[in-house]
Amino acid sequence: MSHTHEAGWAHAAGALRGPSWLRQPTDVDALVPQLWSATARKDEAGVLSVGGVPLPALAAEHGTPAYVLDEADFRARAGAFRDAFAGYGVYYAGKAFLCTAVARWIDEEGLNLDVCSGGELAVAERAGFPMERVGFHGNNKSTAELATALRVGVGRIIVDSFDEIERLAALTAETGTSAQVLIRVTAGVEAHTHEYIATAHEDQKFGLSISSGAALEAARRVLAAPGIELRGLHSHIGSQIFASAGFEVAARRVLRLHAQIATELGVTLPEMDLGGGFGIAYTTQDDPSTPATLASELTAIVDGECAALGIERPHLSIEPGRAIVGPSMCTVYEVGTVKPVALDGGAVRTYVSVDGGMSDNVRTALYDADYSCTLAGRRSDAEPVLSRVVGKHCEAGDIVVKDEFLPGDVAGGDLLAVPATGAYCRSLASNYNHALRPPVVAVRDGVARTLLRRETVEDLLSTDVGDL
Repeated sequence: MSHTHEAGWAHAAGALRGPSWLRQPTDVDALVPQLWSATARKDEAGVLSVGGVPLPALAAEHGTPAYVLDEADFRARAGAFRDAFAGYGVYYAGKAFLCTAVARWIDEEGLNLDVCSGGELAVAERAGFPMERVGFHGNNKSTAELATALRVGVGRIIVDSFDEIERLAALTAETGTSAQVLIRVTAGVEAHTHEYIATAHEDQKFGLSISSGAALEAARRVLAAPGIELRGLHSHIGSQIFASAGFEVAARRVLRLHAQIATELGVTLPEMDLGGGFGIAYTTQDDPSTPATLASELTAIVDGECAALGIERPHLSIEPGRAIVGPSMCTVYEVGTVKPVALDGGAVRTYVSVDGGMSDNVRTALYDADYSCTLAGRRSDAEPVLSRVVGKHCEAGDIVVKDEFLPGDVAGGDLLAVPATGAYCRSLASNYNHALRPPVVAVRDGVARTLLRRETVEDLLSTDVGDL
């Protein structure tokens, strides 16, 4: 990403006009349905409710900022992927958002769980999630993490390097246990997404290259290692993916490797994980596919490639990524200050500051991500004003929503809600500027309950042993 101003993209020439896809609304209070969870509603007074719970009442009880998770919507999205991909293994992305309650929901909805750290695995264990339905990712799993995975009986370990194969072989020999693994391979596909979340091109940290021969050599080493059973191959081309074209190229290359392993190493692998990372709608520029469409397209791609190679289709798995939890959560903030800033040429930018920011949603600063928002506590008849919603942190790049039309009378004390914050926002949350991480409040059928409580000052100071 290139910068055209020394202070970064937020001050670039032309930014005041807003992006080309953003249109001034005819009704600034109306919700754009595809951006919100299924139960989000505004009443005649402009009060936004989710799961039957008015957000002003939720904010009064739980404070702001707060993440609001629509349980019915979450379960419906999980069920839609389960049903559309019947016969597949569907792995929920723990890294997107995970807590014990969500792990239990995933279990109840019949999905598998993808974890990528010892901490995520600990949450799954605490929730009582069936370990045989857990997949353990990561490019640098520690010996201790691998030992824990073996101890609790993780169903699939996705090995990512020759070093990991050696560590795992040593551990299985030492403990008398066995491991079932997939090999993560890089198919050399450039996904059309942000460079930080494109994960199948060659020059990055994940996986073993097909083109260089590393993936085939990894298969050879796993097959020779006692205590390790090679179940299949794993490919993941990135995140926030909307088109199936990249999956077509990746599937072709991975299935060719699958066939090569059968021919050269004499083993027909029973499984294959196609990854996923399916996109969601953050703004009106995004047009995600339905689970049914994705299932139809991916199945046709794999069946076509298997037919061309003359091989049977392995048992397939997918990883929807953010597509389950992402749209199911919104974040509610309270406005603190509104500051019109005069710019060169007589233009004015309106900065709307809220009581959170990059500590609870770093994606705008990290990925240049786009978000939308709406006034959540009242209706306004004021004219729409192109505004920038910013946080309270000591960073010029602390931006929550780069460009959005908000009523011109937005003022301190108003509530704003930002949709599609379920994926990675709480997972990436920090204590920057010693901020307290917000709670996660689940809502359903008019009832709100806390899944993760708000941090306290005591929490913040509990690890500061200092000289006391």
